[in-house]
Amino acid sequence: MQSQSTPEQRNATPSTMHTSPMEAGRQRQGRLWSNLKEVCDLLHITPAVSVNSEELLFQHVQFKTGQRVHTIGQAFDTLYIVNSGFLKTVLIDEFGNEQVLSFPMKGDMLGVDGIHTRHYASEAVALSDCDLILLPFKKLTALGRVHAELENVMYGVMSRELVREQAMIGMLGALSAEARVARFLVSLADRFAAMGYSSKLFNLRMTRHEIGSYLGLTLETVSRTLSAFNEIGLITVDQRTIGIKDADALKTLRRLPPSRSRAKQASAKQKAEVDQSGDDQILATA
Repeated sequence: MQSQSTPEQRNATPSTMHTSPMEAGRQRQGRLWSNLKEVCDLLHITPAVSVNSEELLFQHVQFKTGQRVHTIGQAFDTLYIVNSGFLKTVLIDEFGNEQVLSFPMKGDMLGVDGIHTRHYASEAVALSDCDLILLPFKKLTALGRVHAELENVMYGVMSRELVREQAMIGMLGALSAEARVARFLVSLADRFAAMGYSSKLFNLRMTRHEIGSYLGLTLETVSRTLSAFNEIGLITVDQRTIGIKDADALKTLRRLPPSRSRAKQASAKQKAEVDQSGDDQILATA
C-alpha cells in the first residue's frame, strides 16, 4: 500500500525536507537542537577535540508530566539526556507493581539498560514537563569508531550511572530506614545545588510512595520519618516543599531517638530559638 504524503510534505522543497546548518542553528536557539559541545557540557565531560561540534546536532524532544519516554521491552535505539525536568525509571512486575530505580534529572542519561539486549529493561516516566536530548545509538557508535576519545568519555558517563546505582544498593543494605531518608534528602539537595538551584529549599517532584519504593520503605515509614525530622528541627515540611535546616546532622544520622526524647529535644530547641530571638531584640534596642 502506498503511503500518502501530507500537504506540507507535497509542497516542501528539497531544502525544507532536510535541515540545513543555518536552519538547525535557528532551531538550536529555540532549544530544539544542541551541538556536541553543549551535550558534553550538560554531561559535565570534556568534548572530543577531534570532532567539529557544529557539524553534530542532536534533537530535543519534550514530554508532558505523566508521559512515558520508553517502556519495558521496547526496541532500543536511543539514549536520552535530561536537559530539564524530572523523571523516574521503574521496573514493573507481572501484577503491575512498580519498583522505582532512579529519579533522573538535568545532566543524567537514560536508556543505558537497553544496550545489552537491544530492548529497554525499564520504563521511564516524566514526573514534570521535560526536555530531553536524543542520542541515536547507531550515530554514537559510528562516531566512536572514528573518534576514540568521544567513545571513552561516553563510556565514562555510562559508568558513572552504574556507580550511582551501586552506591544506592549499598545504602539500602547498610542503613536504617531513617538514615535512608536522610541520605536521600542530602543527595537531592546536592544535586539541586549542582544544577544551580537552592540546596536549602526545594520541591519534591516525586510522591512519598515513589520515595518509599526507591528506598525500599513503605509510604507510611517515609511520611513518619519526614514528620520526625521536622519535629526535631532537621528539616521543614510543607506538603512537597522541603527545607533543609541541618544538612550535617542528616549526613551523619544513623537512627532517630525515641519519640519521648524527640519531644524533649524539639522543646529544648524551640526554647533556645526563643531565647536567642529575645537576646537579639535586646541587642537591637541597646
